[in-house]
Amino acid sequence: MPETDYAIHPIGWVESPLVDRDAAPLQGDEGAPDAWLVLDPTVRPAARDLDVGVDLIVLTWLDRADRETLVVHPRGDPDRPSRGVFSTRSQDRPNPIGLHRVQVLAIDDTRIHVRNLEALDRTPVVDIKPVLGPGEER
Repeated sequence: MPETDYAIHPIGWVESPLVDRDAAPLQGDEGAPDAWLVLDPTVRPAARDLDVGVDLIVLTWLDRADRETLVVHPRGDPDRPSRGVFSTRSQDRPNPIGLHRVQVLAIDDTRIHVRNLEALDRTPVVDIKPVLGPGEER
């Protein structure tokens, strides 16, 4: 396979009370505190049509993940059989891209208040996409 360099530039970061990876919930709906997506002012026009109450998919770069990990025990439970990371939601993986479904609680200019985000404080945000219903296009 040819070597190709890819550049991903963060569009912002997460502001969250979650600072300890070991204490953070494994999924957003497992007790994650409300958090903020803080966008770089240069991407302000990209967020102009977001609305309070909508669900979004937030893609993050899990900058504290172990990129060498290929096999894990799901949910860190050694009693469960090990699995390849591509069949798990483990943050440790070759390209640690986080996928988070969140709900928008408030919008304050380039700050988006969200529910169900289990990302740690200062995690880079790399993209935001709408959750689409059946047959919905944007």
